[in-house]
Amino acid sequence: MYDLVSKLVIFNNKDTILYELSDIIHDFHTAKIDKKTTTLKINEQVNKILKIADYYSFTGNLWHDYLIYLLTSSENIFTLMVERRNNQDISDFSISKLAVEDLKIFIELMDYDFSRLEDELLINSFTIISNYTPLSYEPKNQHASIILNDFIESIPTNLDETILFSHLCRFYQKFGVGKFAFNKAFKLSGENNDNELIIPITSFNDSIMLDDLVGYEVQKQALIRNTEAFINSHKANNVLLYGDAGTGKSSSIKAILNRYYNRGLRIIEVYKHETKYLSELISEIKDRNYFFIIYMDDLSFEESESEYKYLKALIEGGLEVLPDNILIYATSNRRHLIKETWNERTDMSASEDMYHSDTVREKLSLVDRFGISIGYYKPTFNEYVDIVISLARKFNSIKLSDDELRDEAKKWIVNHGSPSGRTAEQLIYYLLGED
Repeated sequence: MYDLVSKLVIFNNKDTILYELSDIIHDFHTAKIDKKTTTLKINEQVNKILKIADYYSFTGNLWHDYLIYLLTSSENIFTLMVERRNNQDISDFSISKLAVEDLKIFIELMDYDFSRLEDELLINSFTIISNYTPLSYEPKNQHASIILNDFIESIPTNLDETILFSHLCRFYQKFGVGKFAFNKAFKLSGENNDNELIIPITSFNDSIMLDDLVGYEVQKQALIRNTEAFINSHKANNVLLYGDAGTGKSSSIKAILNRYYNRGLRIIEVYKHETKYLSELISEIKDRNYFFIIYMDDLSFEESESEYKYLKALIEGGLEVLPDNILIYATSNRRHLIKETWNERTDMSASEDMYHSDTVREKLSLVDRFGISIGYYKPTFNEYVDIVISLARKFNSIKLSDDELRDEAKKWIVNHGSPSGRTAEQLIYYLLGED
């Protein structure tokens, strides 16, 4: 195995199970480590393969599945090049020929015979995982699991390097490569992860759709129109969704992602205290073949907070501008994002800042940087009831009539706040819990 792995040129990420396993076997056969140590280290790598299999719900030959997973998730100069060249034939490029040579090695690795190693160490781990049946078929990341397992099943048994090359190129051009291929939504790791700035959100709600949001048709159409322009590589605006709590601002953005994910849309959630990472974030995603929405939920700033100045310059006005594949979508309960005081409503004051109207203009200028502002307001009582009825009809277990649901909705807001989409949803959860 060591001789094969050492010949890899393109897919030579040494921080992988493949390389670690190769080094372990090589050290054992050159007498650098004893049987006990080798067994311990081998079992650690098998355990890592099992964790990947559990995460993506792999079955059958886990060694084969792991190697395919490695090929689909490896971000390198070749895979990123293919990702950016949609439906282009890249087989004649020199780097493509190097990749084909690597794939020839991977096919040999898929047929690697672990029996000698197992006999020497008195183990049968690789024999067992070559025909693996999991305890559960429920993946930790269902979306990624479907993509990967469909791809694995599409690969023919009479595999050679040219066939594998063609399959992989189509995969990279359709889904991309690495974490952006397998996930819709992401967040920043911040200071908790020195190796990776952007990490996937694997518990994203895949089911929420725009049609699920009752009412707000004008607001949804404005959001659709802007997002359509964006993913069609036309000029589009940064968007601020503002208004009352629980009216569907965040849900609208999540539904937009579900609607346009298959057309290359991805979302990265950034909190206001993470604005210091925005330059690094933009540098990492600006050359990828995706459309990214930087999503800032519940955005607002207090008087003492200055992060809004950097955000204002980034959106429009600074030397560093947003690339064409990046927009900012923000939600806020505040129309103007930054807290104002009554003193700022007068032009002059005894305080250090004499002309407070200038201060007001500076604070309001952040909102002006968003080309589109969409207002979400509390529904009337009748609109609230319509939302309750619409949500209830999605569940067969709720047998109440429209009049009975109206009565329940009226009683619910007496003790649970004012009418909104959120309170309607909470009522539905309560009714479902009663069954």
